[in-house]
Amino acid sequence: MKQFSKKIRLAVPKGRQQDRIISLLADAGLAISADSKGYRPACSDDRFEVKLLKAANIPKLVEFGAHDMGITGHDWIEETGAEVAELLDTGLLPVKLVSAAPKGSDPFASRNGASLIVASEYENITRNYMERKGCEFRYVRTYGATEVFPPEDADLIVDNTATGSALRSNGLEIIDEILQSSTRLIASRGAMNDPAQREVIDEVVMLVSSVLEGRRRVLLDMNVSADAINRVIELLPAMKSPTVQPLRGNGGFAVRVAVLRSDVPKVLPAILRAGATDVLQTAVQKVVA
Repeated sequence: MKQFSKKIRLAVPKGRQQDRIISLLADAGLAISADSKGYRPACSDDRFEVKLLKAANIPKLVEFGAHDMGITGHDWIEETGAEVAELLDTGLLPVKLVSAAPKGSDPFASRNGASLIVASEYENITRNYMERKGCEFRYVRTYGATEVFPPEDADLIVDNTATGSALRSNGLEIIDEILQSSTRLIASRGAMNDPAQREVIDEVVMLVSSVLEGRRRVLLDMNVSADAINRVIELLPAMKSPTVQPLRGNGGFAVRVAVLRSDVPKVLPAILRAGATDVLQTAVQKVVA
């Protein structure tokens, strides 16, 4: 390993995202020993200095260079207007940012010239959205539980939702989808322009990407007779091509292939019908293409 004297300052979100992100980093080789109270956990890789922060604060702090890398939601990058390099969409914690109002109402049609009261944690996104609507409004900042504001305290909300269940349970329905968000790996422009830091950052992106790809796939190992090998191979959606090795004593072939986890329910019955036997499915830790 090359000598690396300057630590990479990595900002990791504290809160509901924390456990899944720390698990992802650990699988990538960056084990973080966080507890419920500390904000500066140790990292197994001494090239990194980790700090736990609110996801909403991370984009601007990375832009300012207080941290070289960060992990945060795309919604907060958009909300803060932070000028950062978005390196990787992890796909974790996907949400939609939506406007919502009491079911059956149309706040834009029924305002009768009055300003709408709009509640949200996302002030800038809300203002941009309402300006596009060409509607007069008054903004109320919320600090969680935005869905409880209508109808008494707001005509409309702008909030994130994964399934829409919290909106529905509070009698709300979606008016518009404003943007889609998920957890992103970001870096400061300064760090990306530093060759030594850029090399380490690129390593992290590669390792995290390999874990994410590994989670999407499984390995299938099987035995296939000589007369069935062509039928089975045609059914296997390999990344490139399956690994095929002859079994001892001309007893057919051992076949190994990495397939998408989501394809297994249709691939497995098909290859069994085609003549595959002794099929084993195992998890994949990393995939580096």
